[in-house]
Formats: sequence, structure tokens, C-alpha cells
Amino acid sequence: MMKNIMIASYDMEVGGVERSLISLLENFNYDQYAVDLMLYRHQGDFINMIPSRVHLLEEVSAYTTFRKSIREIFQEKQYAIGVSRILSKLAAVFQGKIKHIKESGYYQMQLMWRYALPFLPKVEKEYDIAISYLWPHDFIAKKVKARTKIAWIHTDYSTVDTHVEMDLNLWNQFDHIIAVSEACREAFLTKYRSLEHKVKVIENITSPLFVRNMANNEVNDSIASDSRFKLVTVARLSSAKGIDLAIGALKLLQDRGYGDQVVWYVVGYGGDEVMLRELIKSNNLTSSFILLGKKINPYPYIKDCDLFVLPSRYEGKAVTVTEAKILGKPILITNYSTAPSQINDGVDGVICELSEAGIAAGIEKLMKNAELRRDLTNYLEEQDHSNNDEIDKLYRLMGA
Repeated sequence: MMKNIMIASYDMEVGGVERSLISLLENFNYDQYAVDLMLYRHQGDFINMIPSRVHLLEEVSAYTTFRKSIREIFQEKQYAIGVSRILSKLAAVFQGKIKHIKESGYYQMQLMWRYALPFLPKVEKEYDIAISYLWPHDFIAKKVKARTKIAWIHTDYSTVDTHVEMDLNLWNQFDHIIAVSEACREAFLTKYRSLEHKVKVIENITSPLFVRNMANNEVNDSIASDSRFKLVTVARLSSAKGIDLAIGALKLLQDRGYGDQVVWYVVGYGGDEVMLRELIKSNNLTSSFILLGKKINPYPYIKDCDLFVLPSRYEGKAVTVTEAKILGKPILITNYSTAPSQINDGVDGVICELSEAGIAAGIEKLMKNAELRRDLTNYLEEQDHSNNDEIDKLYRLMGA
């Protein structure tokens, strides 16, 4: 008998989580599962990549507010939700100090959902399985009826400053919790040890054929003709991804005399763009640290680089690192807590100290050592990077 599944997420903007969701949807067995996809907003460049057998549910106006400004919410006459957003913002600041929450952004997201819940409609249809793909997981926990509920972990929760008790109450609404790596699971359990029996590991599904085919597509702003040593990062422009550290690292290399020898391209977009452009300008790096913006297809840029660099402060399991492996590129990542779960240092990439000086030293080491770069590439090209069988773990949890 076919089972009914709901999967919920925010939107289909360009990002690692969204790419991993597309890969999951591409690998579902639609002869056994009828999949409804609930996106809070029908926007994003990946929306046209949703497989045709997925039923995209109609947009619900109340849920579209979660990535809108307070001004937009009031302009759309969603007054109750607008007031709840203001209250969550104020409470995050004042209660956060009392509860010793240093970074209130995640706490504000928790309160935003909590205060808005009374004004959000429930889903009438009852499902066999409901999957919440992106935190906070309040929608599936509180507004959807399902015999089995599953929530996903995509980040290193040991680095995320949340209200633990509030979050624990939410996680307890789920039958299973999925972490995208073993290190991601362990990091989560440092905060939520009581949930150990619920947490399983299912890695992000990757398609080497898709990545390689996309990498061969031509792009208008190709970097292939740049004769300098090309560094490429594909990441959101946010503090978590450490792009500011990358700028500092390139400045150190420039001061050591590498100014005309190396260039750093960043594919991605995000809230820190204005600040990062000012930082690039103030460090006189406008011709060597280049923000390319949002790209639906980042793979040609990875293919054309000499070194793929991920300067993150924290990660769950970065999709882009796996994609760089598929393309056989030498990889440098910072030593965030889950880094050893993705890179075997010196074998399929290099892990450097998480600092401007550490990143600069890692780049310099790989620039000077062409033999090491060849060894990394040769090793990666011999590996089988496909993992479509990961979805079988999900089927088992769903009682297939």
C-alpha cells in the first residue's frame, strides 16, 4: 500500500540544504510513496528542479511570513503575526540576557515560531510520515498529524546558541531525528543526550553524474582564463561560513608577496555581502577577492579552480566539499568540530587551523606543493562518491 509523506522546508533558494533536499526527492521511490512538499514560500532558483512526481502544496499566506521583514508582514495585513514577530525580537534580547544566551539569533527564531503558532493554520490531511527538513521544526511538530514524525539536523548544534529546554520539548515531538554525519550526531548529543535513542545518521545523497554533467556546462563569467592560482569557495555569505576569515587570509598572503599570483572567487550570496565588500575594499583586495554572487550552477567554478577552500567556523556536513571531491579538486577546510568526519587530512584533502593565519598557511602549503595537490586529485578520482543507498536507511525508519 502506498504511503503518504509530507516533507516541509522553507523555500528553494540556492543553498546546500536545498540541494540535498532536491537529491533526496530525486531518489524517492514514487511507486511506494506519495510525496507532498510543503514550502513556506514558493521561491528560489531550485524550485524548477523539484521532480515532477512530487506534489507541491499550495502556498499558505501565514507561513510565507517567516522569511519576510516585519514591514512586509504588516503591509500584507498579517497583523497578529507581525506583532508576534516584534515580541519575539524584543524577548530574544531581554530574555536572552537572563538565560545567558550570548547570540540571540537562533533563540529569536525559536520565539518567532512559538509566538506565531496560534495564528498558523493546521494541515487537515493526515499523513503516514511527516518530515521536517529544516529547523525550527514547529510546523511538523505542532500543525501536522502523522503516525511517524522525522526531523533533520544539518548543522553543528554544539556551536548553536539555543534555548535548550524549549528546543528539547520540540525534539521530543519526533519519533526519529536524522543527522547528516556521525560527527553532526555527536555534536547534537552534547546538548541533547537524552535523545540519543532517536538520532540516526543518513548522509546527504549525492549524484556524481549530475555534478560532473553540470560542471561541463558553459558559464558567461568563466574563471578558466584567469592565469593566477585560483581559490574557489561556494558558500552563503554569513558569519558561519567564515568569508571574513578568508579575506584576512588573502591579505596575509598578499603581504607575503603573493598579491599577483593568487585570486579568490566566492560563489554565493547572503546578508553579510555589504560588510564583506567593505572589508575587501579596506584591505585593497578588490582585484583578487571576487564575490561572484548567486549561481544556480556552481560546478563549473569548482571545476576550474586550483584549490577548493571552505573557511567555515562550523558545519554539519558541507555538501560543497563532497561536490568538490566528486570533481577531483584539492580541498582545504578549516578545523571546525565536524571537519574530520568529512576530510581525512592529507589523504582526500587538508585541514588547517581555524584562523586567518591557519587558512593562509594551508593555502601557501598547497600552492607550493604541486605533488600534494596531484596526490589528492589522484586519490579522489579513484573513489566512488555515489551513496544512493543512504535513502534505504530512511525507508527502514519509515517502516518500508
